[in-house]
Amino acid sequence: MTQMDNLQELQTILDESGDTENPGAEEMKQLFESVKTIAVVGISRNPEKPARRVPAYLASKGYEIIPVNPFVDEIFGKKAADSLDDVTEPIDMVVIFRPSEEAAQVAQAAMGRDERPVIWLQQGIRADQVATAARESGFTVVQDLCTYEVHKALGG
Repeated sequence: MTQMDNLQELQTILDESGDTENPGAEEMKQLFESVKTIAVVGISRNPEKPARRVPAYLASKGYEIIPVNPFVDEIFGKKAADSLDDVTEPIDMVVIFRPSEEAAQVAQAAMGRDERPVIWLQQGIRADQVATAARESGFTVVQDLCTYEVHKALGG
């Protein structure tokens, strides 16, 4: 597949998202090229769930994954943080695997971080009011999209 084919496939995925304010295909490509460290809020201990499979995929592609789940001691050989506020190292992106009614609070916590990470709400998850406020404050916000599908469409 050529890079143009990848961007067209990605555009199809973006078009299926419920949020027309998500970044475009080229910006998504740049985003994944610049991100190194990803905090995954709601990471699962169950290897069958997307909240575990997607971070495992991202880790296999070289991203540093910081697990955030108060009910897990360790995932991928790393101590899990209880909350995003407990993550002390700088992060480039926060991926949220929490129900929409809880996602807004996590997104607000991400907005309070000095490094101003990308805020990514996984497929089926939205927090429109907080997303709008974050975007108006200059944050990159993605809603209702799967990081795995987007990364894979970019050529994985």
